[in-house]
This record gives sequence, structure tokens and C-alpha cells, in this order.
Amino acid sequence: MLSETIQQKVDQYRGFYISLKNELKWKVADPKQFMAIASMYAVKGKSLKLPQYIQLSDYIKNQVGMFSTLKSSQRFTIAAMLDTRYENPREMFHEFLDVYDQLVQGGFTRGVFTYIAASAMLSNESSRSHKEMVRRSVEIYQGMKKKHLFLTSSGDVPLAVLLAETSESVDDLMYEIEHFYTTLAQHGFKKGNDLQFLSHILAIDKNLHGDTLIERCLAVKEICESAGMKVKAMHYPVLGLLALFEKPEAEIEIIHEAVKQLNADKLFKWQKDINVMLVVNLVISEKLKDSRLVETGIYTTIETIIQAQQAAMMAVIVSTSAVATTTT
Repeated sequence: MLSETIQQKVDQYRGFYISLKNELKWKVADPKQFMAIASMYAVKGKSLKLPQYIQLSDYIKNQVGMFSTLKSSQRFTIAAMLDTRYENPREMFHEFLDVYDQLVQGGFTRGVFTYIAASAMLSNESSRSHKEMVRRSVEIYQGMKKKHLFLTSSGDVPLAVLLAETSESVDDLMYEIEHFYTTLAQHGFKKGNDLQFLSHILAIDKNLHGDTLIERCLAVKEICESAGMKVKAMHYPVLGLLALFEKPEAEIEIIHEAVKQLNADKLFKWQKDINVMLVVNLVISEKLKDSRLVETGIYTTIETIIQAQQAAMMAVIVSTSAVATTTT
């Protein structure tokens, strides 16, 4: 049985999904996008006011050029991001576009992942200026490509931005990421995009020693498998989030229970992989309400990693949807 608060979150998420699907089914081709949007509201604990949300989406559509990605259904995701994070989403949209333009001028390609990266940069609390953050993000992205040319793609741009908030030099950061990647690969993790993503996520955390994080990732994988969960490579980033907790067993049990519930639901039973990613975000966001966590440095890290998870989820959804990512 799920606790009342988690069950409430799951029910809220389901309700948001149904509202979005009923209202926008002719405008959004892939229902997975509704899953991502509904989860943003549920994770933030914010209610979805459909008329305002649709007005904001239309506002975005009317503010951009004819060939912009934001003319497409992608505007609904950006509208949700702005609506869940800011009191004044329309004003913030113009700041968001400004950050996006700076990222493009810095050398990133136009398209959906640079938009997701712009939203990550907009909401960061860094003392660095946007200009400095863009420069550092580009440097980090180039470093990623140098290490793993064939694994690094535009889907890694949001992570480069999130890693730009860290304080170490780019060389030290790359060394640390590579250490995570090679050590986990030696311990049974499959090499590839998902392991690279996990390595990036672990490098965001500065509260725990790198080897402690590696040990915890291995332990979390084992606990998940013992609980009967099939851990696929695409779930690696989720393991990184759970590895931040000292005793993740209780969380894993709750996650397993909630995932089973969604997998049995006719609305979501064909999206088992995304269900796992969603549920982890929902459960961990509930845990963030624990006042003891707020007092530690880990709180900000977890918030950042949840953002990275949402970017990862969007990457999965975009790559399986017919969404053009090459235009502005």
C-alpha cells in the first residue's frame, strides 16, 4: 500500500494527464508528452489550471517566428515548465528566449534540447552571469564530445548547462565523469548513452565522495533487482538519483509499488519505461519536503538532478516522437 501522500501525487498526476489528453489530443500527436507535462505539475505540487495553461501556450506560439520549434506541440512543454516554476510565466518567457539566443550564439544548435537547456539555465541559482554560464556550458559540452564523440549529442546540452553550475575546473569535471563511467562499466553497467548520462548526473553532486556514489549506485541496482524490478540501461539516471540517499530501500519499495500501479493502469500500461522515470521523480519530490533534507546541501543537488531527469525523460519522448528538432 502506498502512503496517502504518494497515492495523492499519483492520483493527481493521473488526473492532470486525463485533463490534458481530453483538451489537447488534436494538437499533440504523442500522449507521452502529456505524461511529461502532467508529471511536472505533480512533482512541483502545483495544480493545473487548464484555461490559463492553454492561454500561456498560445501566447508562446504567437510570440515566436514561423519556423520556430515552439510553433509545434513543444510549446506545451515549455509552457508547463514556466507555469510550474514562476509566478509571472509570460514575463519569464521573454527572459527564457533571451537565454536561448545566448546559447545559440555560444555555439549550440537550435532546437528542442537547447530550449530545455535554456529553461535549466533560467532556473539555476548560480552566482555566475548567463554569459559566463553559456561559455562554461559550451566548454563542458566540448569536453564531453572529446571523451565520447559518438555518445554525445544535442540531448546532452541540458546536462552541460546543469554541470556548468559546479565549481570545479572543466578538466577536473571531465576526469570525474570519466572515472564514474569506466568504474561503473567495469561493474556490469552497459556502456553507452545512458551510462554517460548517469556519470554526468553523479558529477553534479558535491556532497558525497565519488567512490561512495559508485558503491551506492551498485547497491541501488542490486536492491531494485532483488525487489523484482528489471533495471534497463535507460533507468541508469534514476539509479543516480536514488544513490544520493543513505538508505534508499524504503524509497525503492514505494517506487516499485507505484510503478506496478501505473503499469496496471490502461492509460499507462504501454509506457512502462517512462512510468519508472516518472514515479522516481514523484516519490523523491515528496521526500524533498522533509525539513532535514532542506537543511543539507543535498537538497539543491536533488532539485538539479530532478531537472536533469525531466530533461532525460523529454529526450526519450522527443526521440520516439515525430518532432522536428532541427528548426528554431
